[in-house]
This record gives sequence, C-alpha cells and structure tokens, in this order.
Amino acid sequence: MTYTLNAQAFHASTDMTGRIKAVVYGPKYPSTSITVDAKEFTKLFKAAGESSVITLTGLDADQDVLIHEVQSNVVKGTIIHADLYAVQKGQKITVHVPLVFTGVSAAVKQGANLVKVLHEVEVEAEAKNLPHEITIDISSLVNMDDQITVSDIKPMTGVEILSNGDDVIAIAAKPVEEAEEPAVLDMSAIEISDQKGKKDDEEAAA
Repeated sequence: MTYTLNAQAFHASTDMTGRIKAVVYGPKYPSTSITVDAKEFTKLFKAAGESSVITLTGLDADQDVLIHEVQSNVVKGTIIHADLYAVQKGQKITVHVPLVFTGVSAAVKQGANLVKVLHEVEVEAEAKNLPHEITIDISSLVNMDDQITVSDIKPMTGVEILSNGDDVIAIAAKPVEEAEEPAVLDMSAIEISDQKGKKDDEEAAA
C-alpha cells in the first residue's frame, strides 16, 4: 500500500494552527524542519505505523521517509511532534514490524489459553520490501503446549528477520487450575463444644 503525506517547510512565521512540527533527517539528508497537517498525520500514523514507507510531498523533491518517533501531549494524547527518517534507495533499514494473529487454534477450542508472547519482530530490508505487518496463523497450535516461534515465520523476499529464531511468539498454554479454598473453621461450634464440656464436668462434680 502506498502512503503519501504533504509537508511544508517550517519558518518562524509559519501558522501552526492545526499543524504539527516535524523534522526530516537521514545519512544523506540534512536535518530539515517541516510542518504537516495534524489530522492527516494522526490518521496516517495509525495506518502506516513505523514500518511503512511514506512519500513526503510538497518540498523541493519527493522523499521517502519512515516515521521514526512521535511525541504526544501527556494530557490530551494528541501528537505534537514527529521525527521522520529519510530513506535512500537501496539502503537497508532495521525496523520492528507488528505481528497480526489470524486463524483458529484447535488447542484453544479444547480449552487451552492462547498466550501471545511477542507482538512485533525486528527485521532488516530495503524500504521497498518492508512489510507493513506479519501475519501469524495460530491454526498450527493443535495440542496443549504447542508453540509458534520466530523461526516459524515464512520467509519473505528481501526481508531478513533479526529476532532470535527460538523466541516464542505464541503458545497454547494449559489452563491454570484454581486452588481449592481452605476450609474455614466454625469457631462458634468449638465454643459451644467447650461450654458443653464444662457443663458436663460441673454435673459430674455435683
């Protein structure tokens, strides 16, 4: 999927109403301050994330970038600043790609708990080959304690997975048995029993 974002060069007199300040930088791209439409960028960030290439337009020349980091208002949660990494053609990039789980697990249907251990993996690839997300099919979890590891991810053209192949992505874990609650002693019954014993002793003494 192709993503585009219109930008404007930032100047001291720039009207920032409804806009976010950002910076574009890279090994062969001088650090440049820009502004982007706040609503457009927020929508784009939700769709593209940090692993999809975005074509930045509106400057001297179009430039492919990755969203490297965003800063949000701690109270409102709105994005107030963004760092955009300028991607060069043929350059390999290391990013974290989110995992998306799909399918139905027979083990889970039988009562196992699906435990998702990883939610993203680290990959290296040229910008044109970067996956937006990686799909994990949990249908391979057939029996209790079955696992899916990083090494089970299907190879992707031009993409090298850097995460440890032995790392567990998901597991069909046995449900934890609830411990029985300890029996509660009826103290009132004990007191009654003691009182009855005292009464019997008094009658015997008489």
